[in-house]
Amino acid sequence: MTTLTLDQVHSSLNFQIKHMMVSKAKGEFETFNVEFSGDLNDLPSSKVTATISVDSINTRNEQRDGHLRSGDFFEADQYPKIVFQSTAIHKVSDDEFEVTGDLTIKGITREETFTVEYNGSSKNPMDGSTVAGFDVSGKIDREAYGLTYNAALETGGVLLGKVVKFEGNFEFIVSE
Repeated sequence: MTTLTLDQVHSSLNFQIKHMMVSKAKGEFETFNVEFSGDLNDLPSSKVTATISVDSINTRNEQRDGHLRSGDFFEADQYPKIVFQSTAIHKVSDDEFEVTGDLTIKGITREETFTVEYNGSSKNPMDGSTVAGFDVSGKIDREAYGLTYNAALETGGVLLGKVVKFEGNFEFIVSE
């Protein structure tokens, strides 16, 4: 059994959504944790749980961040966490996996599948610890989770796209 402890300093969780039909609005969640139980040599038998603090959303615009935390979007006071719990991990190639699980946003749980690339492990020359890295990517339909706020544009189309793309880069400290 391998224990992985998330190295928050060397990890990130970013997202983007189409804005005004012509560009992308981007942001990140600054506070999150990923728990791993299993074996790095047998990832399909492992379990992963990710927990994200909605209040930590940061789009580099305080007014927009406040709007995203409000009832128009995440309702952060009532639903402070986004949670993903894996139910299956399938090996696609030597370093690529599909992770399926239950994603809960605003009290709505749906099954989602995301792509995970295992970047391997290495010794940290600073302290001798072993580290492992993973990149996760995917997309979700925000409206399926009750994030339906939008506005029609005068020129046609809508203010915000339905699809939210995200990418996570996670580094873990490994202990056996």
